[in-house]
Amino acid sequence: MIQPEDIGGPVGEALAAWPPWAAGAVTLLGAVVVGSLLLELVLGLVLFAARRTEFDGDEHMVRRLRMPVRLAVPLLIVLLMRPALGLPQEADELLRRLLAIGLIGVATWLVIRILNAAVMVVLRRHRTDVADNLEARRIHTQLRVVSRIVSIVAGVVGVAAALMTFPSIRQLGASLLASAGVAGIILGLAAQRTIGNFLAGIQIALAGTVRLDDVVVVDGHWGRIEEITSTYVVVRIWDERRLIVPLSRIIEQPFENWTRKTADILGTVYVRADYTVPVEAARAEVRRLAERSKHWDGRVAGLVVTDTDEHGVQLRALVSARDASNGWDLRCEVREGLVAFLQREHRGSLPKVRAMVERAGREHRGTGSDAREHLVPQGIGAAPGGA
Repeated sequence: MIQPEDIGGPVGEALAAWPPWAAGAVTLLGAVVVGSLLLELVLGLVLFAARRTEFDGDEHMVRRLRMPVRLAVPLLIVLLMRPALGLPQEADELLRRLLAIGLIGVATWLVIRILNAAVMVVLRRHRTDVADNLEARRIHTQLRVVSRIVSIVAGVVGVAAALMTFPSIRQLGASLLASAGVAGIILGLAAQRTIGNFLAGIQIALAGTVRLDDVVVVDGHWGRIEEITSTYVVVRIWDERRLIVPLSRIIEQPFENWTRKTADILGTVYVRADYTVPVEAARAEVRRLAERSKHWDGRVAGLVVTDTDEHGVQLRALVSARDASNGWDLRCEVREGLVAFLQREHRGSLPKVRAMVERAGREHRGTGSDAREHLVPQGIGAAPGGA
């Protein structure tokens, strides 16, 4: 260990004339400055070498780890050169404890930074802004959930290690260990939902029930998975609202996942029409509308009659798209185009309400001028559920 008297020359003679604590403080400060300068030199060389590698994650990793290392090195130097200060035993013990807590905190921060940097490097290699992103979204979901869980565990371990530097806390821990059974039961009952959501996060990460950017319908709300934390899921609804769903709800109750295996989707469009509607012409129009749309993926475009009643028929157009967003836009285009086609080419095929009007005093239905069948336009639109 370097002591002030070990430094030769005029500097050593000057330090020898100072009080021991002042000379030790100057020596310690000089060691910290020299160590920090050497560290900056090493970090600069490492960053320079990282920029010249073909792997783009090296530079990102070095940049993420610089700050924790910059804090750890001075703390370590002070801890090792602490005796040079010549402090009383009580003050020296307090300083040692504070430095140990600081190093534990920096080490915890460093572990979390290393984990997050490694996760970001992997995620950069699996882009989700491409058409076929199913595997990439699975990897993003698993890594984000696991990294959050590991970060929480690292934080808890770091806090526990910092507390254990105090002798009184160690004695308390030993006494609590004797009653760990009762404490565990009480804690388990009190934090049942929190622990359940925590375990549900692990299950979702392993099973892949939902992934980031999945299109889901939860409690009647259509949206995309925007964020998955260790306890809840954030669903971005189509109108930019956010639906917060506990992970236990995802595990325990059913919901719709439109992109579980693939993002391809079939969309339906329902239109009411009169019995006189030319089905073949309407079917050809649906095909034409789909072919001219940029949202159609070229797989399915058809039309069938799915229902009849006293007013007319129900037409159902079925079209396909590569994802839910394009499917919604395609359905709207086909619905608008089919309505315009009927209005333009076959106005007589618009929905009507048929009513029989009889003259007063007649006991039976007449014909000709005595009874007339009135056709009242009903209006056209999508049946319930066809939106």
